[in-house]
Amino acid sequence: MKFGGTSMAGIERIRHVADIVSREAERGNEVLVVVSAMAGETDRLVQFCKEAAATHDPREYDVVVASGEQVTAGLLAMTLQNMNRDARSFMGWQLMKASGVHGNARVESIERGLLDEALSAGQICVIPGFQGATEDGRVATLGRGGSDTSAVAIAAGVNADRCDIYTDVDGVYTTDPRIVPRASKLNAVTFEEMLELAGAGAKVLQVRSVGLAMREGLRLRVLSAFEDLPGTDIVAELETNMERTAIAGIAADRNEAHVVLTGIADRPGTLSAIISPLAEAGISTDMVVHAATEAGTASDLHFTVPRANLAKAIALLKERQPDLGFTDIRSDEGVAKISIVGVGLRSDPSLAATLFKVLAERKINLKAATGGEIRASVLIDENDVDVAVRSLHTAFGLDDKDVK
Repeated sequence: MKFGGTSMAGIERIRHVADIVSREAERGNEVLVVVSAMAGETDRLVQFCKEAAATHDPREYDVVVASGEQVTAGLLAMTLQNMNRDARSFMGWQLMKASGVHGNARVESIERGLLDEALSAGQICVIPGFQGATEDGRVATLGRGGSDTSAVAIAAGVNADRCDIYTDVDGVYTTDPRIVPRASKLNAVTFEEMLELAGAGAKVLQVRSVGLAMREGLRLRVLSAFEDLPGTDIVAELETNMERTAIAGIAADRNEAHVVLTGIADRPGTLSAIISPLAEAGISTDMVVHAATEAGTASDLHFTVPRANLAKAIALLKERQPDLGFTDIRSDEGVAKISIVGVGLRSDPSLAATLFKVLAERKINLKAATGGEIRASVLIDENDVDVAVRSLHTAFGLDDKDVK
């Protein structure tokens, strides 16, 4: 069971979480609980780091920001004990080995011995998410939203029957209900679709957690921490009799920045020489469009990076400009990525055509467009997001007819 920051925001909410956990234990299940920091706590700790040193050591940053989850793990264990439940907390470094960039580390393995021992003794295990330990014993955090990944990794590591993600929504919706009030909840969505929706900006699950669950074949459920309602199952394949439109959902990501490099030498290896250093610095790229000029001697490269990483990406590229050979670099933070996702895209080319047609009818200009097997994405002006999402939601028949 994993509970997000909103679920853990204060003692009363922690008591509510303890009730949910206690009921699960009463059903005879062995229970492990992964918790996030209280809502807003990680942001507060990040701000302290910035005030302490603008260019702080990422290893010390991890020490600071990992403390939020340790607090909620201890408080939940205390609360469960006060309800006469045998519960104990752990520290992330006791259970999870991580590697890679501090602040965005990756899970390597789970040390399940301590957990097996506690479960065999009938204890509820309460674990801080978002963190593990490197080979040299330093605390390493997994990036924002990393508690989802912690929960999936631990569930897979102990061969759990399933992993329930409790959040502030009651499942996965066809789009953000704050943009489209008539968005409908999906009873089930495939791992592939959820992976694409998460990667395209849907905030329900962290993309790495979905990928890990998919690889491990782990059952996932998304449930409300506040209402006792059916959630959404994340499954390998949809049942053949499930009624579902060809498009599962529409995601909007307002946290993108558009980068354009012009005058790049048009030769083999250029793209790798640009993207690889960004990846090594922990900066993800998306919507990569490489277009050669008519002369065939130079080319332009368009791609997106997370808005928070834009300054770092620009600095890195400018530092390497003599080696990379581009003539100019431009960036735009006033953009957003809109994506349609669904297994129907594999076999129905009219779906992508509808995407472009609807946006053209609304006179929404496209800055870039890319496609995949089950996802089509466009980059547009951030001010056009709401109109684009609402129009596409209706055009693809996703509006919930029961919502007024």
